[in-house]
Amino acid sequence: MTADTIEPEEYASDPAERKREQRGWYFYDFACSVYSTSVLTVFLGPYLTSVAEAAADAHGYVHPLGIPVRAGSLFAYAVSASIVVAVVVMPLVGAVADRAGRKKPLLAASAYLGAAATTGMFFLAGERYLLGTFLLIVANASLSVSMVLYNAYLPQIAEPDERDAVSSRGWAFGYTSGALVLVLNLVLYSGHDSFGLSEGEAVRICLASAGLWWGAFTLVPLRRLRDRQVRPEGAGRSGEGAVGSGWGQLRATLKDMRRHPLTLSFLLAYLIYNDGIQTVISQASIYGSEELELDQTTLITAVLLVQVLAVAGALGMGRLARVYGAKRTILGSLAVWTLILAAGYFLPANSPVFFYWLAAAIGLVMGGSQALSRSLFSHLIPHGKEAEYFSAYEMSDRGLSWLGPLVFGLAYQLTGSYRDAIISLVIFFAVGFTLLARVPVRRAVAAAGNPIPDRI
Repeated sequence: MTADTIEPEEYASDPAERKREQRGWYFYDFACSVYSTSVLTVFLGPYLTSVAEAAADAHGYVHPLGIPVRAGSLFAYAVSASIVVAVVVMPLVGAVADRAGRKKPLLAASAYLGAAATTGMFFLAGERYLLGTFLLIVANASLSVSMVLYNAYLPQIAEPDERDAVSSRGWAFGYTSGALVLVLNLVLYSGHDSFGLSEGEAVRICLASAGLWWGAFTLVPLRRLRDRQVRPEGAGRSGEGAVGSGWGQLRATLKDMRRHPLTLSFLLAYLIYNDGIQTVISQASIYGSEELELDQTTLITAVLLVQVLAVAGALGMGRLARVYGAKRTILGSLAVWTLILAAGYFLPANSPVFFYWLAAAIGLVMGGSQALSRSLFSHLIPHGKEAEYFSAYEMSDRGLSWLGPLVFGLAYQLTGSYRDAIISLVIFFAVGFTLLARVPVRRAVAAAGNPIPDRI
């Protein structure tokens, strides 16, 4: 047995070592969240679009692989392509990790591939839209794969009664780093002239700095997290060549999940309400600029406000879960999300103060909704199949993340109103609330063969 490979039962008996490993686990959220905030949410979309427009023909089209693509659509298509890649790779990596019992090398490979691709965005200049598209696909898919492996550690590093708090702290660490780096990026971007930089150079430095941050802080979890030995029945399969039999393992995983219908019921509820959450986050800037007529400074400041308050929200909802249970707390947050959409529908235009209030409400429920969903799902996974099941969880997060934007887009196309589009998303929270309320989580935990926490 190596120093990095220990039995789960032995490790859980040492609280000091468990806390040390938890602190290392938090730092992967701290490392990778800057990509989601600075790169994907703020800088890359507008910048890649401008690069594509510089390379476009007289009709506004670029031609990757000979396919005519409107320059303004390139970023959205690249994000969609990255989701397809991630959906194909995630279950294979999850199966390999569980079969071989070596999550950490795979976490390192996916994290540093994503960090390298993000750092390489420094070279995204001139008309290099193909380079930008490729780097975006690699970075976004790598993030998704790494999150499967990262999430799969949660059941192994936290006792059942600890998981809500541990998961919430991980989200809080991520939002803290996202806000910190975004502030530094905005200082550089807004004062680029005083630093002797062009606007494009400042953006490229902001993009690359997110990759360097991601890579540097990934060292902390890689030093502290420990791989577990697979049980004999898992070890017996690992010699078959896990990559070659990955699709067979995926089919086996899906078949196995049918033996746990309550776990699947939770996944379906999560898929629906989380799609609503992700759509609100991704479309809020469009709603703010196009319907509420707010300027870019207001929108960026609102993103910062969301990041800061999401820290308090994740920690606060973690405390509520200790009193009321994760399921009830998530249900409460979904009710708040519905109220947020209703308030957004009635927001007056040219009123940044009201938009800030809405951003504050989003921040307070966003982190907690996602953190508690992760910790609740961790109780519903059969032992030894954490990475496989979390790959399905991550697929439910990423794999159908196009559905909410599609509903939003169709509502706008049919009505010509962004207000009607934003209120149409209520359906995701209403259906998700109903489905989650019907899941008997205590029975689901027992059916998965796990101990039932006092509060869940």
